[in-house]
Amino acid sequence: MNFSTLAALDHQYLWHPFTQQQEWVAQEPLIIVSGKGAFLRDIHGNDYFDGNSSIWTNIHGHAHPRIVEAIADQAARLDHTSFLGTTHPTAILLAKKLIELFPAGTLSRVFFSDNGSSANEVALKMTLQYWQLVGHPERSRFVSFTNAYHGDTVGAASLGGRNTFSQRFSQIHFSVEQVSSLRMLEEIPHPQTIAGIILEPLIQGVAGMRPWPPGMLQAIRKFCDEHDILLLLDEVMTGFGRTGRMFACEQEGVFPDFLALAKGLSGGALPIAATLTSEKIYEAFLGTIREEKTFYYGHSYTANPIAAAAALASLAIFEEESVLEKLPSKIQFFSHSLKKLASLPHIGSIRQCGLIAGIELMEDPLGGIAYPPARRQGAHLCHAARQYGLLTRPILDTIVLMPPLCSTEEEIDYALNALVTTVLTHNQRY
Repeated sequence: MNFSTLAALDHQYLWHPFTQQQEWVAQEPLIIVSGKGAFLRDIHGNDYFDGNSSIWTNIHGHAHPRIVEAIADQAARLDHTSFLGTTHPTAILLAKKLIELFPAGTLSRVFFSDNGSSANEVALKMTLQYWQLVGHPERSRFVSFTNAYHGDTVGAASLGGRNTFSQRFSQIHFSVEQVSSLRMLEEIPHPQTIAGIILEPLIQGVAGMRPWPPGMLQAIRKFCDEHDILLLLDEVMTGFGRTGRMFACEQEGVFPDFLALAKGLSGGALPIAATLTSEKIYEAFLGTIREEKTFYYGHSYTANPIAAAAALASLAIFEEESVLEKLPSKIQFFSHSLKKLASLPHIGSIRQCGLIAGIELMEDPLGGIAYPPARRQGAHLCHAARQYGLLTRPILDTIVLMPPLCSTEEEIDYALNALVTTVLTHNQRY
């Protein structure tokens, strides 16, 4: 089909996520038809650097032959089977591989699901049920952090600190208290009734790519240990090399009671998620059917063999292509390249953690004056960046730049130059 036909059908039948549809149908859609490496191509033949890794998912580049081959091979043998009452080799091997990424005695069990929100939902429900099973039902409160975002299912949305995503549904949310700092956490009353504390380690994503102070993760782990509170880490964004290590929690030598993984788990090719936990948690759920200790949660496509095969291939690429070993020099180059933006007009703070960056646009950076939200400066600038071969998406007026790990220094430089040109040419127009 040609562009006009596809655009008309999209506008007639689709409802896009996080999108005001009235605006969407008033403009021509960007129709992506293929991808290779760090680039995407639209229906008109234009190429774009994938500047936010396709919403933070892509790791090794699009159409990586190792992942493509694994998907095709698995689909030809077994496309899907229920994980309720059966198992299959790909899920078994993937679980083993994931657990082997952590020190012995830390995380030892894997519960598969479909996406990051569900991975966090699993952790929440396991936490509550764990405390009930070990005789402490009074531990029913959760603590999360201001401006947090952990997904859109009811439990995960309860943890969020961004009213845009959660306020309308607050009447059905779990009991969650928000804190904004370590000091506020340490002053929270009645810690003996807290079931768990959740955060994204090292950096908050939807908050605008805001790094935590060094040492904060260690301090939170210590607080949890002192008060017998379970620590839940959301590594949906930060996992699989984004911060320079396989997992962000490794940067401070902290290992949680629950770890939520998704997005990059399959290399960004297919939806699959996992919640990892410890043997202590797992053993609390063991018993007879009559004891009602079973964890009653699951999805039809849990541990889908094709998605699991993609994940196994992605983990193999980390080893075969020495992905982690190449990251320090790329991160250093990325940091150096970001300095091109620092002296440009209307650029506020530039926040970076590994290959994750948030570039804040401000009307008056020296005076600390933000753009009026209704102006939607970030959205307009990202739209304009397409003219220069850069595809990304903002968080309000913070431009996200998160290159796939496979990106070369030349490709990173290409993306930064495109953003510089966009800022210089278009930032005053809107």
